[in-house]
Amino acid sequence: MRILTCVKRVPSPGAKITLTADGTAIDTRHLGFTISPHEECAVEEAVQLASAHGGSSTVLTLGPAEAEEQLRNAIAMGIDHAVLLPIEPDEHGVAEWDPRATAHAIAEAVTGLEADDGPFDLLLFGNESADAGNFQVGVRVAEALGRPVLDGIKDIEVADGTARVRRSVPDGFTVHQLPLPAVLAVKEGINLPRYPAMRGRLIAKKATIRQLQPTPRPGGLRRLRLRAPEQQRTETVILGSGADAAPAAADVLEEVGLL
Repeated sequence: MRILTCVKRVPSPGAKITLTADGTAIDTRHLGFTISPHEECAVEEAVQLASAHGGSSTVLTLGPAEAEEQLRNAIAMGIDHAVLLPIEPDEHGVAEWDPRATAHAIAEAVTGLEADDGPFDLLLFGNESADAGNFQVGVRVAEALGRPVLDGIKDIEVADGTARVRRSVPDGFTVHQLPLPAVLAVKEGINLPRYPAMRGRLIAKKATIRQLQPTPRPGGLRRLRLRAPEQQRTETVILGSGADAAPAAADVLEEVGLL
């Protein structure tokens, strides 16, 4: 069984995001980076499926040269091979293509990899990236390759050339069966991603990252401006000391509707 997982280099969750002076990009100078939580679960799922059914797992990303860090982290988790589709950063230091151009580059790379080594049984994506949250790339890749696709996946079972999957919906779950090869976008919670052990980190450090040059293609979206939401502020007010603070405390409780 061959599995390909696609990931994206994104700012670490919880980081304070600041914008460039013109408001068209994120200022990345002081940010740490990782892969999205959904994609981290997709990596773990690929490792588990490859281990259970035999075969190999591959991780792929479209991004700057620095995205090797995320690929090596996936190898440290147990992924066998890694592929980087390198792109140059823009004037703000941002290396990112829109969903249509990204999907075209990934589909092109998948076609080339499959021509060399045989078809992938599963292509795994995160349900959406933690930064842009476009929900598009996996579906566009599936459309380009002519393969069935489902998102919102919370469980995967593979047997007899089919994938039986459980999909999260607002009222619970639905169960579907897809013929392989297929494309699945998984959600955080499908598993608990492992923490890379020292042996895995040593293997990842020495691993060869294969590079395939993507073909630039015009996308369908054009970013005009970003807006950073207002940060929630907290304020501490000293109401008084001892018994003298009681009336002020009662006034606050009444103001918030607790009295």
